[in-house]
Amino acid sequence: MEGSMGRLKRTHMCGNVTKEMAGQEVVVCGWVQRRRDLGKLIFIYLRDREGFIQVVFNTEDGAAIFDKAQSIRSEYVLIVKGRVVERDKSAVNPQYPNGDVEVIASELEIFSTANTPPIYIIDGLDASEALRLKYRYLDLRRPELQKNIILRHKVT
Repeated sequence: MEGSMGRLKRTHMCGNVTKEMAGQEVVVCGWVQRRRDLGKLIFIYLRDREGFIQVVFNTEDGAAIFDKAQSIRSEYVLIVKGRVVERDKSAVNPQYPNGDVEVIASELEIFSTANTPPIYIIDGLDASEALRLKYRYLDLRRPELQKNIILRHKVT
Protein backbone atom coordinates (compact mmCIF):
# COMPACT_ATOMS: atom_id res chain seq x y z
CA MET A 1 0.00 0.00 0.00
CA GLU A 2 1.49 3.30 -1.03
CA GLY A 3 0.72 6.85 -0.09
CA SER A 4 2.33 10.09 -1.12
CA MET A 5 2.79 13.00 1.24
CA GLY A 6 5.16 15.85 0.61
CA ARG A 7 8.28 14.82 -1.25
CA LEU A 8 8.56 11.37 0.38
CA LYS A 9 6.38 8.45 -0.70
CA ARG A 10 5.43 5.68 1.73
CA THR A 11 6.90 2.32 0.75
CA HIS A 12 5.69 0.19 3.68
CA MET A 13 3.13 0.22 6.47
CA CYS A 14 4.72 0.31 9.95
CA GLY A 15 3.50 -3.15 10.94
CA ASN A 16 4.79 -4.70 7.70
CA VAL A 17 8.48 -3.90 8.22
CA THR A 18 10.17 -7.24 8.97
CA LYS A 19 13.53 -8.81 9.74
CA GLU A 20 13.85 -9.95 6.11
CA MET A 21 14.04 -6.28 5.09
CA ALA A 22 17.22 -5.60 7.09
CA GLY A 23 19.52 -3.28 5.16
CA GLN A 24 16.75 -1.87 2.96
CA GLU A 25 15.61 1.76 2.83
CA VAL A 26 11.95 2.25 3.76
CA VAL A 27 9.59 5.19 4.08
CA VAL A 28 6.94 4.83 6.81
CA CYS A 29 4.40 7.28 8.13
CA GLY A 30 1.96 7.42 11.00
CA TRP A 31 1.23 8.78 14.45
CA VAL A 32 3.76 8.94 17.26
CA GLN A 33 2.65 6.49 19.93
CA ARG A 34 5.52 7.00 22.35
CA ARG A 35 8.79 8.94 22.52
CA ARG A 36 11.87 8.21 24.61
CA ASP A 37 14.82 10.61 24.76
CA LEU A 38 18.13 9.16 25.97
CA GLY A 39 20.28 12.21 25.30
CA LYS A 40 22.08 11.29 22.08
CA LEU A 41 19.34 8.87 20.98
CA ILE A 42 15.62 9.43 20.50
CA PHE A 43 13.33 6.42 20.08
CA ILE A 44 9.88 6.86 18.55
CA TYR A 45 7.17 4.21 18.31
CA LEU A 46 5.36 5.08 15.09
CA ARG A 47 1.92 3.54 14.51
CA ASP A 48 -0.45 3.14 11.62
CA ARG A 49 -3.36 0.79 11.01
CA GLU A 50 -1.03 -2.18 10.44
CA GLY A 51 0.98 -1.87 13.65
CA PHE A 52 4.07 -0.24 15.11
CA ILE A 53 7.71 0.26 14.22
CA GLN A 54 10.48 1.75 16.33
CA VAL A 55 12.33 4.64 14.68
CA VAL A 56 15.73 5.74 15.99
CA PHE A 57 17.17 9.25 15.67
CA ASN A 58 20.89 9.42 16.43
CA THR A 59 23.15 12.47 16.76
CA GLU A 60 25.84 10.61 14.77
CA ASP A 61 23.51 10.24 11.77
CA GLY A 62 22.92 13.97 11.44
CA ALA A 63 22.50 16.89 13.81
CA ALA A 64 19.78 18.56 11.71
CA ILE A 65 17.43 15.58 11.74
CA PHE A 66 18.16 14.96 15.44
CA ASP A 67 17.30 18.58 16.31
CA LYS A 68 14.05 18.26 14.37
CA ALA A 69 13.27 14.98 16.18
CA GLN A 70 13.67 16.65 19.58
CA SER A 71 10.47 18.61 18.96
CA ILE A 72 8.39 15.46 18.32
CA ARG A 73 5.66 14.62 20.86
CA SER A 74 2.87 12.08 21.19
CA GLU A 75 0.30 12.06 18.35
CA TYR A 76 2.41 14.07 15.93
CA VAL A 77 2.01 12.81 12.36
CA LEU A 78 5.34 11.96 10.71
CA ILE A 79 6.84 10.49 7.60
CA VAL A 80 10.28 8.96 8.06
CA LYS A 81 12.81 7.57 5.62
CA GLY A 82 15.47 5.26 6.98
CA ARG A 83 17.34 1.97 6.92
CA VAL A 84 15.92 -1.16 8.53
CA VAL A 85 18.31 -2.83 11.00
CA GLU A 86 17.99 -5.79 13.31
CA ARG A 87 18.00 -5.01 17.02
CA ASP A 88 20.48 -6.54 19.46
CA LYS A 89 19.19 -9.75 21.05
CA SER A 90 18.87 -7.90 24.39
CA ALA A 91 16.79 -5.12 22.78
CA VAL A 92 14.21 -7.31 21.01
CA ASN A 93 10.65 -6.39 22.01
CA PRO A 94 8.52 -9.57 21.90
CA GLN A 95 5.38 -7.48 22.49
CA TYR A 96 5.34 -6.52 18.79
CA PRO A 97 5.49 -8.84 15.74
CA ASN A 98 8.32 -6.74 14.27
CA GLY A 99 9.98 -6.03 17.63
CA ASP A 100 13.25 -7.47 16.34
CA VAL A 101 13.85 -4.59 13.88
CA GLU A 102 14.00 -0.81 13.93
CA VAL A 103 14.41 1.98 11.40
CA ILE A 104 17.46 4.26 11.64
CA ALA A 105 16.08 7.59 10.38
CA SER A 106 17.82 9.53 7.63
CA GLU A 107 14.97 11.92 6.71
CA LEU A 108 12.03 13.29 8.66
CA GLU A 109 8.96 15.34 7.80
CA ILE A 110 6.51 16.48 10.48
CA PHE A 111 3.07 16.76 8.88
CA SER A 112 1.09 17.71 11.92
CA THR A 113 1.73 18.68 15.51
CA ALA A 114 -0.69 17.81 18.28
CA ASN A 115 -1.63 18.82 21.79
CA THR A 116 -1.72 16.18 24.50
CA PRO A 117 -4.90 14.22 23.79
CA PRO A 118 -7.68 14.05 26.41
CA ILE A 119 -7.55 10.25 26.17
CA TYR A 120 -4.55 8.14 25.28
CA ILE A 121 -4.58 5.86 22.28
CA ILE A 122 -3.68 2.63 24.06
CA ASP A 123 -5.30 -0.73 24.73
CA GLY A 124 -6.84 -1.22 28.16
CA LEU A 125 -7.72 2.45 28.50
CA ASP A 126 -9.05 3.39 31.95
CA ALA A 127 -11.32 6.30 31.03
CA SER A 128 -14.99 6.90 31.62
CA GLU A 129 -17.40 5.94 28.87
CA ALA A 130 -18.66 9.53 28.70
CA LEU A 131 -15.12 10.80 28.03
CA ARG A 132 -14.51 8.05 25.44
CA LEU A 133 -17.77 8.92 23.64
CA LYS A 134 -17.01 12.64 23.72
CA TYR A 135 -13.68 11.98 22.01
CA ARG A 136 -14.87 9.07 19.87
CA TYR A 137 -12.59 10.08 16.99
CA LEU A 138 -9.61 9.41 19.28
CA ASP A 139 -11.12 6.30 20.87
CA LEU A 140 -11.53 4.71 17.42
CA ARG A 141 -7.75 4.91 16.89
CA ARG A 142 -7.09 2.49 19.75
CA PRO A 143 -5.73 -0.86 18.49
CA GLU A 144 -8.40 -2.99 20.17
CA LEU A 145 -11.20 -0.97 18.55
CA GLN A 146 -9.44 -1.00 15.18
CA LYS A 147 -9.25 -4.81 15.36
CA ASN A 148 -13.01 -4.92 16.00
CA ILE A 149 -13.71 -2.64 13.03
CA ILE A 150 -11.46 -4.69 10.73
CA LEU A 151 -13.08 -7.93 11.92
CA ARG A 152 -16.56 -6.50 11.29
CA HIS A 153 -15.44 -5.44 7.81
CA LYS A 154 -14.11 -8.94 7.03
CA VAL A 155 -17.28 -10.61 8.32
CA THR A 156 -19.58 -8.44 6.22
